[in-house]
Amino acid sequence: MSSQQAPEQRQQTEPARRRLRLPSFGAQIVIALVLGVALGFVAREMGPIDDETPNWLTDVLATVGSSFINLLRAVVPPLVFLAIVASIANLRQVKNAARLAGQTLLWFAITALISVGIGIVLGLVLQPGTSTSISADPTYEPGRSGSWTDFLVGLLPTNVLGLEGSVGSDGSSVGFSFNVLQIVVISIVVGLAALKVGKQAEPFLTFAGSALAVVQKVLWWIIRLAPLGTIGLIGRAIATYGWDLIPTLGMFTVAIYAGLALVLFVLYPILLRTNGLSIVQFFRGAWPAIQLAFVSRSSIGTLPLTQRVTERNLGVPQGYASFAVPLAATTKMDGCAAIYPAVAAIFVAQFYGIQLSITDYLLIAFVSVVGSAATAGLTGAIVMLTLTLSTLGLPLEGVGLLLAVDAILDMGRTAVNVAGQALVPTLVAKREGILDQEQYDSASAEDLFTDEPERELVAAGDGAARA
Repeated sequence: MSSQQAPEQRQQTEPARRRLRLPSFGAQIVIALVLGVALGFVAREMGPIDDETPNWLTDVLATVGSSFINLLRAVVPPLVFLAIVASIANLRQVKNAARLAGQTLLWFAITALISVGIGIVLGLVLQPGTSTSISADPTYEPGRSGSWTDFLVGLLPTNVLGLEGSVGSDGSSVGFSFNVLQIVVISIVVGLAALKVGKQAEPFLTFAGSALAVVQKVLWWIIRLAPLGTIGLIGRAIATYGWDLIPTLGMFTVAIYAGLALVLFVLYPILLRTNGLSIVQFFRGAWPAIQLAFVSRSSIGTLPLTQRVTERNLGVPQGYASFAVPLAATTKMDGCAAIYPAVAAIFVAQFYGIQLSITDYLLIAFVSVVGSAATAGLTGAIVMLTLTLSTLGLPLEGVGLLLAVDAILDMGRTAVNVAGQALVPTLVAKREGILDQEQYDSASAEDLFTDEPERELVAAGDGAARA
């Protein structure tokens, strides 16, 4: 019998040795970035078919990138709702829930205040508005601007699903989008109501927990497509925008990216080190979300991955991360709501020859710290900029001057936004003693998938080997 079993055992183990092993997830992302850049330049050299029709390669890259982001965005509403409801169900075991919420908002404000200070200093030192080659021809007042009443508009749900409808430009089509802040509010209300109901709500909470596990499985499958999505997103960005427009606003672009770099690679590391956390481990754990934010230019689209790395890589408890990360994705934007409006407001003032006072600079800081909440129901850094300009009494027509390079700047802004959205929950968890330090210290891109059965990967490899 033993002589007959030996060949069978060799046959079972031999395919495992022959199976094709893919590069690590981090290596796949790097390869995807290189391929995306190369394909983007090829598509740009091919040129458009006509003024309104891109070439086939640009169209393919755009379709691949947008499809990936749409998949991520599709899981945002159920992920946020179910995660928050499930986490609130455990509030009875969490004694410091209110303190965690307060500390989260406090650190949102602290990092935003320091970031806007960096932006103001860079604007004054580099003088981007006086050293630009752009003319006043493209100036125009945007049709939609931010206002302080937008906070209430964005906070109060208009329906139980947090959906918002909009009529297309042709007047015959209607589109729907979701407001994450409203979903957060709805989720908190439903979760608290379930706690108050008590035993009768147990089946509902059990269902929420089971449904969350299913959504997270779907999310895991989508995240596996990140390298493919990266190729499409970065390729489409280069094919569409390139770098030709940067010289017209060269110093403004330098000021924005210098500010973003100082926040990402100086301010955040200082805060990490001050709180006894490894800088390398933070960036190693958060990098998948940061790089996806850079190529996708969407904090909401990156939200599922941001929450995933915050929990799996950085060791933040799921109950806290499911509240803090969605809230951060709508109100915590050091790139779009701090660095960018500060430098841009100073640019507009310098361009029009308007002298700003100390009070004006204090207003810029105030708008950056509080204004991101006021525009949480809206999207885009332009809305935040219009809120800043209108508060200072600066010409809103100056917004049109900056749109030439907005897409290029938006890549860096979103990356910093997402880095901050992962940073604050990590800092608060560390300071409150609830961070899984061992998990944080061993963070890597591969830890996104540590909770998934390895046998799925082995089985896939065995199947390929048998084929």
